[in-house]
Amino acid sequence: MNKPIKLSHLRATLQDISYPVERHDAANAFDGVTILLADGDADLGALIRDCVTDEFDDPMDLYYELHNAMPIAALGEPGQSDGDA
Repeated sequence: MNKPIKLSHLRATLQDISYPVERHDAANAFDGVTILLADGDADLGALIRDCVTDEFDDPMDLYYELHNAMPIAALGEPGQSDGDA
């Protein structure tokens, strides 16, 4: 997989491997996959290595863990409100 993927396509991409999966196996599977973030891009395998969970039961486990591992600026404009006025 050399084509960059958008963050909005991350969930679908994470379904490309079998689960349950250990973190290092998932990271190896996605090495070289570039994910396009709000503030640039990152290697998906490297982001998975930054996760703290050792094993993922399904793609959603990995998806949520990745969101916790990404810097806040990677997901959108820092300090943006979701409408609490």
